Amino acid sequence: MQTQYNSPSLSRKPLLSIEHPNAGSSNGDQMANPKTTTTTTTTSRTPNFITPLGSPIRRAIKMTRLDPQDAWLPITESRNGNTFYAAFHTLCAGIGIQALVLPVSFTILGWVWGIISLSLAFLWQLYTLWLLIQLHESVPGTRYSRYLRLSMAAFGDRLGKILALFPTLYLAGGTCVSLIMMGGSTLKIFFHTVCGTTCNANSLSTVEWYIVFVCSAVILTQLPNLNSIAGVSLIGATTAVTYCTLTWALSVSKIRPTGVSYEPVRTKSDIGNICSVLNALGIIAFAFRGHNLVLEIQGTMPSTVKNPSSVPMWKGVKFSYLIIACCLFPMTVGGYWAYGNLIPADGGLLSALDEYHRNDTSRVILGLTSLFVVINCLTSFQIYAMPAFDNLEFRYTSNKNGPCPWWLRTGIRVFFGCLTFFISVALPFLKSLAGLIGGIALPVTLAYPCLMWIRIKKPKKFSSMWWLNWFLGSLGMILSVLLVFGAIWTIATQGIPIHFFKPE
Repeated sequence: MQTQYNSPSLSRKPLLSIEHPNAGSSNGDQMANPKTTTTTTTTSRTPNFITPLGSPIRRAIKMTRLDPQDAWLPITESRNGNTFYAAFHTLCAGIGIQALVLPVSFTILGWVWGIISLSLAFLWQLYTLWLLIQLHESVPGTRYSRYLRLSMAAFGDRLGKILALFPTLYLAGGTCVSLIMMGGSTLKIFFHTVCGTTCNANSLSTVEWYIVFVCSAVILTQLPNLNSIAGVSLIGATTAVTYCTLTWALSVSKIRPTGVSYEPVRTKSDIGNICSVLNALGIIAFAFRGHNLVLEIQGTMPSTVKNPSSVPMWKGVKFSYLIIACCLFPMTVGGYWAYGNLIPADGGLLSALDEYHRNDTSRVILGLTSLFVVINCLTSFQIYAMPAFDNLEFRYTSNKNGPCPWWLRTGIRVFFGCLTFFISVALPFLKSLAGLIGGIALPVTLAYPCLMWIRIKKPKKFSSMWWLNWFLGSLGMILSVLLVFGAIWTIATQGIPIHFFKPE
């Protein structure tokens, strides 16, 4: 959706109360077509009450266009975000359970190529983040507050939807499914860690732990919009940084297991080795997902011509990714040093810590680590589910020309929780497909932003920006195809334990 400049609001009502300066046909006529944009020409078009800073905001939003439908949707109904909110959301979305499996990629790539690949991927995705932040307001007076809408603006409605709709929804829904699996399984580990052998008989099954996690997540989803979960994202970011630091610090401080080897794992065929390398690169790409949320996060900020939202957004991103780098690199390098090729492919560093150091580590430390993982999964679920809520509510508001009633909004979020729970129970082997998910998500992270910059900004032909973005965009698309092929080949040749409705 093309999102137009508007002032920060304390509720969903200010934009709905804008009246035409000439006649008695007020918002009723304007709401008849929520997609129609209007031009503010007099101060009578400005709401009488928005914030304590009403006067300068009234002056700033003159000659801008307002889209009433944005005031009804959970991503853009609140525009009072700031640098801190952006940092909280970005950090919560950019670090989490995907970091735990990063050391698995080093078992195939080895020390040198593993560090090179991780470093290049980090710098590449940081550059594409900057591109997206600048593209958010690339058209004067227009804000692209959703990744899909920016893609449609760059490539055309039909092609843009084909290219971006499935990967972004797959990232949102697939990540939520993965969070249920990890959160439910870790809840079970936390229970056994705290209780020891005294209450194993009363332990819930894996499916029942999934239900506990989903119920908790659905309760949190009742927070109305993206800005309202800023505190939740702060808690999630804090717990993510804490358990990342705990896991690698505990791993390197303990005696390494017997038989640790750093020789890259190889198969008997050359094509098998190539596909294994591609699968490892897919795991690294999966670790840097989250670009499908950066435009949405930026869309929660107020913006004017003199003070564009790109400035505080980039400040928040730089701060959050400095912390992300301080977590991901030590975790990957330290985890691989501690366990080498013995690190479990499922669960990564957390499973290794539980498997090799359960008996020589304090139950309090192990329990806290598991608890922090669960909390981070619950908070990450909120931010990754928000685009799905927004898309479902968009369908309703487009048809009804009005906001969703509270009971429908609640029902949508309960339905989404039940759907993701069903998928996590029906397809428990999805957590073994990190490489495949990374390959599908790679264009959203590394390729599309470069190509969208060329289409929208139109840099001078054969200039440095033109060459750089064409090279990175083309390389990203080629890598995506190769990663998907490599992941499928690895699954077909090595196999994964496929079992339906039997989560372990």
